[in-house]
Amino acid sequence: MATTRQQLMEIYEHLFRAFGPQDWWPGETRFEIIVGAILTQNTNWANVAKAIANLKGAKCLEPDTLHAMDTAELERLIRPAGYFRLKAKRLRNFTQWLLDNYQGRLDAIDAIETRRLREELLGISGIGPETADSVLLYALDRPVFVVDTYTARVAVRHGLIEPDIDYTQLQYLFESNLEPDVRLFNEFHALVVRVGKDFCKPTPRCEACPLNDLPHTVENSCDP
Repeated sequence: MATTRQQLMEIYEHLFRAFGPQDWWPGETRFEIIVGAILTQNTNWANVAKAIANLKGAKCLEPDTLHAMDTAELERLIRPAGYFRLKAKRLRNFTQWLLDNYQGRLDAIDAIETRRLREELLGISGIGPETADSVLLYALDRPVFVVDTYTARVAVRHGLIEPDIDYTQLQYLFESNLEPDVRLFNEFHALVVRVGKDFCKPTPRCEACPLNDLPHTVENSCDP
């Protein structure tokens, strides 16, 4: 019987052959990637891209510049991403933390141990586990596996974990069975999101799915 590690790597290899590299996370700077991680909550990337383009056009994709911006103007610029008032507060909460603790410099947090840094990020109002882990993995190159609804759905349907799992348990499944490799974690998560959006939906499209020849069931689902 295949080990959990073997099962995970089979899934990864099938997806990589089918889809190729996903080149996540889009962004020219670390701060832009962090802004994207905050803005993408409860919306799709196309809308986030419009908001980021607005911020770039206003030349405010720097922590101190964005923090000093008039609130109404910031809300106007990020409006395409939805929940713009809430997300403006969350962006400000992040930049306030960075300014208060690290002089507004992202390079100042490079020496902070990953577990401690994750706890600090989770202490920022509006930053939950998925956003914190996206910041750590995609912007800061820390070997932290990001999980989400897509990850849970694929893992449950492929018998890797029970349907009533929580975020920590799901993350542990991947981190305890894979080498702590930033590139692998980045690509694996992006590929799982791709298959989750295109095939492993709440109502699955198994016949066309790259994972269809691996043992799976559609009976179990962690979706509400």
